[in-house]
Amino acid sequence: MARIVVGSDHAGYRLKELIKRRLQEAGHEVIDVGTHSEEPCDYPDYAAAAVREFFERNARFGILVCATGVGMSIVANKFRGIRAALAYNVHVARLSREHNHANFLCIGARMIPEEEALRMVDAWLGAREEGGRHEKRVRKISLIEEEVYGGGS
Repeated sequence: MARIVVGSDHAGYRLKELIKRRLQEAGHEVIDVGTHSEEPCDYPDYAAAAVREFFERNARFGILVCATGVGMSIVANKFRGIRAALAYNVHVARLSREHNHANFLCIGARMIPEEEALRMVDAWLGAREEGGRHEKRVRKISLIEEEVYGGGS
């Protein structure tokens, strides 16, 4: 089983709790960085906390939830080594792992019905990263990060 970081803002809180329960029932270790209520808060704080915890705790994956998923994906992708995919259906979630080797899944709680979101999480976690042309493209992403951020982590 995997160590998975989860985070949300107030709009994503309810769905994050459902996802967390689903992950725990499947035997995953879940690290919840918050938020812990529907009290209004700022998504950048929780996306950044999730990514930092991902690296510090050597997690395998991260799942972020906000109203649309867009804000969380923007923040997460600011960090070197993160490939956060904003998925809007099961097919895209699965392909984001297979083709793009996404290590974070971002979901819009106000855009996706809860049961569909849970199916997306299952498909994403069940997918396997494909090699070949996809691995070559992911390496190119890493080279771009090197160019932007310079050598070292």
